[in-house]
Amino acid sequence: FASSLEKNKEFSKVYIQLVRAGEAGGVLDEVLNRLAENMEKQKEFRAKTKGAMIYPIIVTIAMVVVGFIMMIFVIPKLTEMYKDFGAQLPLPTLVLIGISDFMVNFWYIVLGGMAAAFAVFSRWKKTPVGHLQWDSFVLKVPIFGILRQKTILTEFTRTLSLLLGSGISLLQALEIVTDGVENLVYQNALKEATKQVEKGVSLSQSISRYESFPPILQQMISVGEETGKLDDVLFKLSKYFEQEAEQAVKNLTAAMEPLIMVVLGVGVGAMVIAVIMPIYNLTSQF
Repeated sequence: FASSLEKNKEFSKVYIQLVRAGEAGGVLDEVLNRLAENMEKQKEFRAKTKGAMIYPIIVTIAMVVVGFIMMIFVIPKLTEMYKDFGAQLPLPTLVLIGISDFMVNFWYIVLGGMAAAFAVFSRWKKTPVGHLQWDSFVLKVPIFGILRQKTILTEFTRTLSLLLGSGISLLQALEIVTDGVENLVYQNALKEATKQVEKGVSLSQSISRYESFPPILQQMISVGEETGKLDDVLFKLSKYFEQEAEQAVKNLTAAMEPLIMVVLGVGVGAMVIAVIMPIYNLTSQF
């Protein structure tokens, strides 16, 4: 059965190795039940994380779209009105009109520049150095970095617990889990930790060398190694990190809402001032 699954790219390495271990131990039904529960939990957890990000993303996109509409359609009409009245324009209005004129007359440069910047960023991100630097940067972003870290640790501990509980050796389980980690900072750390485990060093000591792994993870893994219940300890850790991630999601949402309002208020306020000042100057002349 496992050999058949290998031919289908839809199944991950974790899935295939678990099925193979279940076949070898004669407990395939138990392994498949565990795997189904694990996949369901991962799906629910990712849905919560993505769901919390929808609101700030939609609001940000709406802000950008409204800004473009104002610059391309509204400001040019106001500019014509100011010219008809012969109004003396203050500096903020001149800057706003200058930006609007550039976007209207050189829209192809604006779109081309945005496309080029996106292409350069995408290409840089795919390079080994760029990929590592970006993943490192993401982990350092306030609040969002904590959420990303907790998400990685949740999936790492949950998957490793599942593999060990299904009879797969620690070394093999680490190799499988490492391949599934999307963040290069954690992936590199796990690769080095796996090498240390292969040399006979305990897992808790191996990961203690890296700041990416919090002290509680190191301490609890050490307890699991001493008691011989590492898979159970890892499962409890996954629940702990999942709760931490959910709290980080709430913190991120709570922080994003006022931040978006401040940015929106400053942007709208600056635009209103630039538009109203010439009108105020005109009325004061009469």
